[in-house]
Amino acid sequence: MRRFRTAFTLVEILVVVVILGILAAIVVPQYSRATGDAKMQATVDQLVKLRQAIGVYYVRNDARFPSVSAGAGTWGELMTGGYLRYPPANLHIGGDNANVITIGTGPDTSVTTSYGWIFNPATGDVWAAGFDGNDQPLP
Repeated sequence: MRRFRTAFTLVEILVVVVILGILAAIVVPQYSRATGDAKMQATVDQLVKLRQAIGVYYVRNDARFPSVSAGAGTWGELMTGGYLRYPPANLHIGGDNANVITIGTGPDTSVTTSYGWIFNPATGDVWAAGFDGNDQPLP
């Protein structure tokens, strides 16, 4: 009596490993791009909430913008007055500077990682660092 063993050959196993490697090479870059898109969209969402909070503050305080000082995420009266629960983070910039505010008069013209937000105290405008005036990330 002869018994047959059913098992995979080395060639069959290698073919499966190669196919899995090709699939991984196709799928992994898609996920890394999705992560970058998610960070960009999260920053835009934070920017919208921040602009809304400034607008509500302006209306409730006799057409006066909040006093915001440059620094590590202290949004001044927006935080102490309950207009924001937590300081917004610019996840597109990321790192330690995602909450840092700088005082300026317009959006960035080039990519920066030294601050996360730009605030104009004269007009109440706010922009995300690394984004243009249309809230699109700079190349």
